[in-house]
Amino acid sequence: MLEVTLKKFGYPNTLVKEYKHWYLLRRFEQVTLGSLILICREQTDAFSKISEGSFDELPVVVKEIETNLKKLFQNDKINYLMLMMVDPEVHFHVVPRYASNREFEGVVFKDSEWPKKADIDVVNNVSDDVLEKLTVSLRNAFEQQ
Repeated sequence: MLEVTLKKFGYPNTLVKEYKHWYLLRRFEQVTLGSLILICREQTDAFSKISEGSFDELPVVVKEIETNLKKLFQNDKINYLMLMMVDPEVHFHVVPRYASNREFEGVVFKDSEWPKKADIDVVNNVSDDVLEKLTVSLRNAFEQQ
């Protein structure tokens, strides 16, 4: 159920922005600085089953994600991973990629897998305080859009 998955991803505390058809959440485990979860608000387990409205809104959401992450953290690339094996609802792990380390709130974030594919099991250990500050920074950036 969507509610169970949302709760697992920390909603509403990790909410960055709510769209008509999508939720954008800050990922608990920061694979890299600014890692997010983009989850469809519809109760469906297949990308092909989401509504036309969800498909139509997706490019708008992706543009905001890419614009804001670039502005905040100067990422080099972004990986969108749609795995849906553990959590069956339609969602993407959004992983900004960095050729070099980034610092946020005094914490150095590494992209340990650069330039290979992202591994969402390799994460940066970050305190709850830094995660909360990251959420606030992300929310502030996305409010401007």
